Amino acid sequence: MKEFSLEGRKALVTGGSRGIGGEVVELFARYGAEVAFCHYGDAANAEALAARLTAAGSKVYGTECDVSDEAVVDAMAAWAKDKLGQVDILVNMAGIGGDKAFVDLTVADWDRMLGVHLRGHFLVTRHFFGDMVVRGYGRIVNCASQLAYRGAPGLAHYCAAKAGIVGFTRALAYEGAPHGVTVNAIAPGATETVLLNGLTDEWRAMKLKEIPLGRFGEVSDIAPTILLLASDAGAFYVGQTLSPNGGDIML
Repeated sequence: MKEFSLEGRKALVTGGSRGIGGEVVELFARYGAEVAFCHYGDAANAEALAARLTAAGSKVYGTECDVSDEAVVDAMAAWAKDKLGQVDILVNMAGIGGDKAFVDLTVADWDRMLGVHLRGHFLVTRHFFGDMVVRGYGRIVNCASQLAYRGAPGLAHYCAAKAGIVGFTRALAYEGAPHGVTVNAIAPGATETVLLNGLTDEWRAMKLKEIPLGRFGEVSDIAPTILLLASDAGAFYVGQTLSPNGGDIML
């Protein structure tokens, strides 16, 4: 459908070498976008993804970036602009996991979690938002989590970071919308990515009972929501956080 076409668009996806981000890179390329993406410490997957999509005829480029590091983000943004010319679509997918009881959280734990998630969204977005405003067009999609709403034990730092992303999305949406720049977010439920690795069989069984659909999400369940928000089909979504979660939370 032409409303979902990304032909002629230039997109940047952070955290794009695997998981939901990797699926977004593939989907955007399939729908006609030229795509740059970054990863952190995942060179083998990044190189394989870029090579496979390039061999299929798409224009896809990958690089490494710690989105919490200002100087590194500055360099990545310059690289993306050099590769793409401009960025029409920005998808902030980079993130980390890790649970720890609040009484055991260190300042370093807190700073790292908020640094990658919330600070990372800010550092990357500021390089492209102004240019989008000047051109009168842009799509920004941020990655929150359903845990921004429900919370979870052992994840105070993660939940705080994701809730901050929801607030950041809403505030920036007010500034972008009058200039043709839409800012939205997704808040996925439990999805089969590396973030679920290491969880016990008991936890997985318990969690499945809570989800009306009775299964965890696949990355292919999540990425189409991002395509919607990045395409002309999603042009009337402003400041929204969409929740593909199998009914785990009904907002």
